[in-house]
Amino acid sequence: MTAVPAPAGPGAFIHPALFYRDLTEYLSGVGDFVRAALAADEPVLVAVPGPRLDALRESLGTGGEAGITWTDMTELGRNPGRVLAALQEFADRHAGRAARIVGEPIWPGRSPAEVLEATRHEALVNTAFAGRPATVLCPYDVVGLAPGVVSDARRTHPTSIERGRDLPSPAYADASALSADLDRPLPEPAGPVGRLAYSHGGLAEVREYAEEWARGTALSPARRGDLIMAISEAAANSLAHGGGKGTLRLWTVGGPAAQEPGPVTGGPAGPVAGVIAEIHDGGLLADPLAGRRRPSLASSDGGRGLWMIHQLCDLVEVRATEGGFTLRLHLATR
Repeated sequence: MTAVPAPAGPGAFIHPALFYRDLTEYLSGVGDFVRAALAADEPVLVAVPGPRLDALRESLGTGGEAGITWTDMTELGRNPGRVLAALQEFADRHAGRAARIVGEPIWPGRSPAEVLEATRHEALVNTAFAGRPATVLCPYDVVGLAPGVVSDARRTHPTSIERGRDLPSPAYADASALSADLDRPLPEPAGPVGRLAYSHGGLAEVREYAEEWARGTALSPARRGDLIMAISEAAANSLAHGGGKGTLRLWTVGGPAAQEPGPVTGGPAGPVAGVIAEIHDGGLLADPLAGRRRPSLASSDGGRGLWMIHQLCDLVEVRATEGGFTLRLHLATR
């Protein structure tokens, strides 16, 4: 397997997709990449799903353990919106050195919504790391993943490695060119939906409505608190940056609908797989990286709220279109 080259000079960034067909190709391609980094005394972050993590550690042996940071991507990347900050923070901890990162945010079994947001992450990696000396290698299981996922990987990675060959990707497009595909319409909920319109001065009403609704779900008290905080941050952003008004919708997924308060009727309360909160307003997303980078304490542009939302939720779907800005927040009950 061809080893991935390190950045060629100051400010060089390399972002190849590694297309593998079986565990042997995986261990060869990723293993060569890690060994080359260790030989060059470069810091290495390996963020891949747990089973792959275990296989790599066994394959590489104990010699390189001291030079590798291991992360289970099924935990870090449960919400793909959290991943980019972790990669950047790793590179920042090794400023002045060419960081080597293995990131596998898409694996068989991810939901379509998760795959789309992970694809958005992959596109934004190119924007976030532009001008930084780093290599981010992204493995893709071409047997286990849908053909469309593999095709999108060719669009989000400037180069690809397949069957030992490292080649430019003719399909590559930058994040702005992919925005229309990534901002495709969200599916409508299938069951009862709670709805509240709000405007300036209505943040307390948003919280009260969401708290009452959440008590009828299977969320634990702690997760209910996370939901209310995430909704509050999103609604506050609407009031500050989204035209001063917005709409909150709430519904359950994966089980019987919970009883909903106010003007909405629902079925009997019961166990559910999760809840979804959707916040829509008339705003724009001026910075596509907002919420994906850890904000400074002085941040006042909305990035801090989006950052907290990404940390609190299991999945955040983002849509920025001519019709406004939408956040769809997922929290699982399990």
